[in-house]
Amino acid sequence: MSTLGMRVADWSYALGWRLVPALPERVSAPLFSVAADLLARRAPAGVGRLRDNLSRVVPQAGPTELDDLTRRALRSYARYWHEAFRLPASEVADVRARVDVTGADYLDSALAEGNGAVMTLPHTGNWDVAGVWLVGHSGSFTTVAERLEPESLYERFVAYRESLGFEVVPADGSVSFRALLRRLRENTVVCLVGDRDITGSGHPVSFFGETARFPVGPARLALSTGAALLPCGTWFTDGGWGLRIHPPVRVNNRDEVGAATQAVADVFAGDIAAHPTDWHMLQSFWEADRSAEPARGRAA
Repeated sequence: MSTLGMRVADWSYALGWRLVPALPERVSAPLFSVAADLLARRAPAGVGRLRDNLSRVVPQAGPTELDDLTRRALRSYARYWHEAFRLPASEVADVRARVDVTGADYLDSALAEGNGAVMTLPHTGNWDVAGVWLVGHSGSFTTVAERLEPESLYERFVAYRESLGFEVVPADGSVSFRALLRRLRENTVVCLVGDRDITGSGHPVSFFGETARFPVGPARLALSTGAALLPCGTWFTDGGWGLRIHPPVRVNNRDEVGAATQAVADVFAGDIAAHPTDWHMLQSFWEADRSAEPARGRAA
């Protein structure tokens, strides 16, 4: 992205956090849905990648159904951004009350054992709302943020999530890993998005019958500290959000990190299959697509 493009992106997000909360929700929400529909019709590269990904999740879908799934997925993604821009100004108690949670006892049991918990979740639903619920349930937790350009945009996202009660550390490899280790040894919660390998060093897993790479950080953290590894799923409901905390995935030695990562992928697949249009994956995801990208002329 050019310097001008980065500045425009930064200004756009700044405008979103300033303008969207000032509008009545009955006005702003339809605008985001209309924007999603326009994006679906324009079909830029990201929409094509989303459609490709959904074709793996719902392999029985024909072209017309796949078009509809893609449109609904874009509306879901637009809903995420609409809510993200409004969330800092929302009534926290009302947000938490509209989160339908199952499996909280797995988290409570993990913290009772005293070794912390690693909660890992895919890019589904509204993970920020799940974090707001978690802050109210267990207190502040720690997560990582990918470095963005320009730096002002990265700082804007950090400030946004810190305003919700999250502790955010930059995704700087071993430095961030050590920071997360410290928090787990203090018997707190670490939350990591676990379905997208951005480093290129992820572990190959079978995901909807094809090979993809998942980050091993969640399993490695659990192994290093004895923390419970808890896969989670989030999705949208008509009146709010769903959050499911699954039973812990065992990882007792280094040789089990790969198997634990596969187990997490299996849990994610089950939740995504149940709520396919709430999986916001607009990047090439499977190894077959990523290796074919240069030939297809798609951006990384």
